[in-house]
Amino acid sequence: MRYVAAAAIAAIGVINYLGVQRAALLQSAATALKYAALLGLGILAFTARGGSAAHFSAPWGQGLSVSLLATALIPVLWTYDGWADPASVAGEIRDPQRNLPRALIAGALCVMLVYLLVNVGFLYALAPAQMAGSRLIAATVAERVPLLGAAGAGVIAAAVVLAAFSGLNGSMLTGSRIFFAMADRGLFFRFAARVSPRFQSPSVAIGLATVLGIAYVLENDFAQLADKFVLGIWPFYALGVAAVFVLRRTRPELARPYRVWGYPFVPLVFLLASVLMVGNALITDPRNTGLTFLIILAGIPAYWVRARLQRLRGT
Repeated sequence: MRYVAAAAIAAIGVINYLGVQRAALLQSAATALKYAALLGLGILAFTARGGSAAHFSAPWGQGLSVSLLATALIPVLWTYDGWADPASVAGEIRDPQRNLPRALIAGALCVMLVYLLVNVGFLYALAPAQMAGSRLIAATVAERVPLLGAAGAGVIAAAVVLAAFSGLNGSMLTGSRIFFAMADRGLFFRFAARVSPRFQSPSVAIGLATVLGIAYVLENDFAQLADKFVLGIWPFYALGVAAVFVLRRTRPELARPYRVWGYPFVPLVFLLASVLMVGNALITDPRNTGLTFLIILAGIPAYWVRARLQRLRGT
């Protein structure tokens, strides 16, 4: 299965190399189909045999562990991670000052709607104890839907493949641009800023993202990938939000075309929640969380090497 995932990453890398328009068109089509499949499944879950509103009663009887809840939310945050991705391709968005905030807000609201609908539908179809005993909850729910019946598991498998493909293409489309932007601004090795003269795509950055993605998927299972991805990116989200406070204080004269709603309370809540989540992961799973942070810290010597090479060329 890991080799299939690696092949999919390679194929998506080639598609993105052939041009952002092709990749964006593919992303739009895959996203529309994914939303339709998830909405359909969420609605059909309310027709499942054995479904009951009684399943919505509190599933815990002797108190709720905040630490366990925070740990469970780590892979859930991967579901919402796309809210920030349009910012990575802001340089390729028409009228970004107007369209970027719209994309961020609309994307987050759509994910919230679909995610809540599917989860409410699943909870209606299965009691919490049944969920705990099911290895593949979505497939179990689908098999109880009269309209799907025995074909339910196959429908879910197809929906999962479609969702994974869409998410993979979105990650490649946006993630490779980070390498490109860093290199273009002299913060990464300059060769990563190369643009294909034929396809006008950041060819080296896409190749680098493809190679790293294949290496990660061959060494980790899905749960490990989800945890490492979230724990790898959220410290930077926290730093980005913290920078709002710093820049408001140190650079008050900067133009600010984007407003921070609810400042300072909204960004402060986000910042505190991020710090608590990462801190909880360090306490509950120090080995894997520590390994993720070591990979992040490996960027420091890479930065020093790049800076050293840059100075040598300058002399």
